[in-house]
Amino acid sequence: MTIHSPVRRVESPSGSLISDWYPHAQLLDSYAIDIPSAPSPNMRQLATLALGNPPVWFRTLLTIRDAAMRPLGVKSSRQLREGTPFAARVDFFPILEEKENEIVFGEDDRHLDFRISLLRIRAGGNTKVIATTAVHIHNRLGRAYINIIRPFHHLVVTRSMARLAAGC
Repeated sequence: MTIHSPVRRVESPSGSLISDWYPHAQLLDSYAIDIPSAPSPNMRQLATLALGNPPVWFRTLLTIRDAAMRPLGVKSSRQLREGTPFAARVDFFPILEEKENEIVFGEDDRHLDFRISLLRIRAGGNTKVIATTAVHIHNRLGRAYINIIRPFHHLVVTRSMARLAAGC
């Protein structure tokens, strides 16, 4: 039995608010899903479906990540959550920009800077949402961190997008 995932890897969209991050990103990927065209939730609602109230396995990965990275000075998910007002974040992801069809999350750190975009594209009666991650690494610690979390990153993004598809 073959299970077909609604999530597919796509080219990073040129129309994204974070497209200027693409050329120098050490990690850059984009995943898309199709969602019903109507009713159409706003971008924060879509982001909350994807990122809010993460499953236990993801929270467990975050706990391990936070404990391992604390001695190295990398901000924990708790620090991000507590350092950002509730209205300016989804779970622990700080919102940097919010438009009608795109919401951008991110944080700048001494080791690396990241941006995550959720972009909604409506065309010909169809609607898709593309999640793009772009990371700029500043030093060896940032590079080591990305190399360690890369497989988990792909798992988290694809599962989060599948949750979004299922919730729409």
